[in-house]
Amino acid sequence: MALSVNSIKLHNLNQKTHLFVPQNTISPSFKNPILQFNTKVQRKPLTSFSRQIQSQQWPASSLIKASAAPSKTSKAETDKLPADVKVTETQEPNSRVRLNVEVPAAVGEDCYRRVVKEFMKQVKIPGFRPGKIPESILLSYVGEESVQKATVESILKRTLPHAMSTVEGRALRDSVRIITKFSDMEKRYSSQTSLSYDVIVDVVPEVKWITENGYKNLKIVVEIDNEIEAERACELEIKRRHKSIGSLKVVTDRGLQAGDLVVLDISATTIDQDESNIQNIPAAESKGFHFDTEDGESVLPGFLDAIIGIQRGETKSFPLAFPESWQQENLRGVHAQFTVECKELFYRDLPELNDSIADKLLPGCTDLKQVKESLLHRCREMEQTARDQATDNAILDQLWKMVEIDIPQSLFEEQGRQLYGAKLLEIQAKMKLNEEQLASLSSPKAVNEFLENQRENITKLIKQNLAVGDIFKRENLQFSSEELVTEVQNSIAEFERHKQDYDEERVKEQVQEVLEGAKVLEWLKEHAEIQYITR
Repeated sequence: MALSVNSIKLHNLNQKTHLFVPQNTISPSFKNPILQFNTKVQRKPLTSFSRQIQSQQWPASSLIKASAAPSKTSKAETDKLPADVKVTETQEPNSRVRLNVEVPAAVGEDCYRRVVKEFMKQVKIPGFRPGKIPESILLSYVGEESVQKATVESILKRTLPHAMSTVEGRALRDSVRIITKFSDMEKRYSSQTSLSYDVIVDVVPEVKWITENGYKNLKIVVEIDNEIEAERACELEIKRRHKSIGSLKVVTDRGLQAGDLVVLDISATTIDQDESNIQNIPAAESKGFHFDTEDGESVLPGFLDAIIGIQRGETKSFPLAFPESWQQENLRGVHAQFTVECKELFYRDLPELNDSIADKLLPGCTDLKQVKESLLHRCREMEQTARDQATDNAILDQLWKMVEIDIPQSLFEEQGRQLYGAKLLEIQAKMKLNEEQLASLSSPKAVNEFLENQRENITKLIKQNLAVGDIFKRENLQFSSEELVTEVQNSIAEFERHKQDYDEERVKEQVQEVLEGAKVLEWLKEHAEIQYITR
């Protein structure tokens, strides 16, 4: 079994793996710019910088930057050795390095003497004063095996920091493992001979651009949903508000018409000439489905036309095919037989759309013109936010394809666990999981299944983020200290407002990383050829 470095409490690794903005450790005012573009959700920004970041929607812990960061000097780091250790470095796959550490006999002897001296201070043997116990009697009392184990531990504790200095600035934090078995080191050990052991450590991966400087002349095509266009979005919003102040009345003398609301029970089966092959389609089934006929574009093509005219209590059956572009892959191209029962049927009784209801549509407005101008202004802001967000996503989607990176396993696992942690927080907020459910979802098996199922997505995010970090360095991009100070203060203020614990130094690091990412995206947009297409 490999010996964990943590067991000897080393604190001298200078390399950190930074994760941008984990939701559970950074102020809610920060969002990462790699989350999938979603026009349905708009969050209110809290600060000027937050507006810039929020428009880009960076997901929890999605940007990773592996870079050197100074750490406090530990006692072990400055511990002088009587002789130099010999370290041989061997490159291994997945950005991993193997270090063979040869410890001279002089170092082993010095560690042995220190261990014996410490035992003499602590052990109480009748007839001897502390520190004045003969070595032979001490060894007989505490056991040679105990002294030998303590000596090997001392050798590791004192020599490992010196060995790690050979990868200073490259080693990823928490990725160091001594792979030589402790029992093997005990067997080899002798105070008169040298001791050797092997260490493996993940290092900062090299970012290799498939086309050198290819990021400098990106050609981006950005697809924009027509519902976010300001004019159309404004019309839809006015229509939605108008509908919200009306009332629903039961239809008693006719069938379903466009504009009505209907409550349906829906079931569906596959269509097959061999009845034994017919199967239910659970994903298409629904009880008490509330359907607004004005949202006909949101359901299966042909569904609305098929139920027009249906009356309360009536059942209709009809065939439909799921298009090849359907969101659920397993339903694409499936021919289905739908059975629909109309449970309730309503029509809207709406007030006339004129200046008299302006204040109900938007409090403070006196006429429809003022309502439209105010909503149009908001919609234009939302449209710009959505455009920026979609542009960032399109750029980042190209970046990960432009680099080759040998991703360290520790980096992959850290990124994946951060994403899974954020997912658990989201589920917990929505469902209020009990302790048993939370324990099940937090189990090593559940986490490992997530890592494996999301391997492609996690790999993509890591490549995106390391590419962004590399561009920041290559182009010598900078941000002002004033920006950093302001956003750190804003972030800390939010932590305190929400009564959450925080590490001020960690907050500062994360804010710095967010600022760097924002600068890179800003630079890339300025130098890219961008085409917008409305879908």
